[in-house]
Amino acid sequence: MNLLLVEDDASMRATLERALSRRGMRVTSCAEGTQALARWRECVPDVVLLDLSLPGLDGLDVLERARHAGLRTPVLVLTARGTVGDRILGLNAGADDYLPKPFDLDELEARVRALARRVPAGSPAPAARAGAGFEIGRLRFDAPNGAFYAGDEVMELTPRESALLRALAARPGQALAKEKLFEAVFPGEPEVQYEAIEVVVYRLRKKLAGTGVALVTLRGLGYLLKAE
Repeated sequence: MNLLLVEDDASMRATLERALSRRGMRVTSCAEGTQALARWRECVPDVVLLDLSLPGLDGLDVLERARHAGLRTPVLVLTARGTVGDRILGLNAGADDYLPKPFDLDELEARVRALARRVPAGSPAPAARAGAGFEIGRLRFDAPNGAFYAGDEVMELTPRESALLRALAARPGQALAKEKLFEAVFPGEPEVQYEAIEVVVYRLRKKLAGTGVALVTLRGLGYLLKAE
């Protein structure tokens, strides 16, 4: 498993590098935001461990710019900022999980592996794996970088929204049951409430406004994606 560790505290960074390497993970690390974005593109990590309090480019800025650039890697935020407001900011910016400092290394490993078990957010949908992207309305999937576009603009999707959209877009016009979508969006996460899929659907539906694509609810059947 490849990890990108973004942490400005040299002692903490060295400790995490050693601990995670001993647990069989390959760690690439950096100490500031601009470098983090460059490394993120270069090393194609399975999970990013991101501190929020970085010199220069703040961790939230790093996260927002990465998502805007189409980087869909799951992100676990590690920070001393422990307030609910800070957690909400991080999650809204595109983080997948949040672990306040100080934390237990066993818990860190468990969360990292849970994130890595998800279908990688940058993975193309089945149609794209055959070698091509696809278009529905103004919505376009770019297979090489795994990003969705509305016209010429990259859609700012969280990894869970992206996973949901990939699952639906792979079968346009066909209903997918909530159970199937839950498995695609929250794989290996038994602690997540089943109703959480409805929250992801709600947020994705808002982001699809104006793309010429509708996310339709079919009572008793699930959800489908169709051109308006």
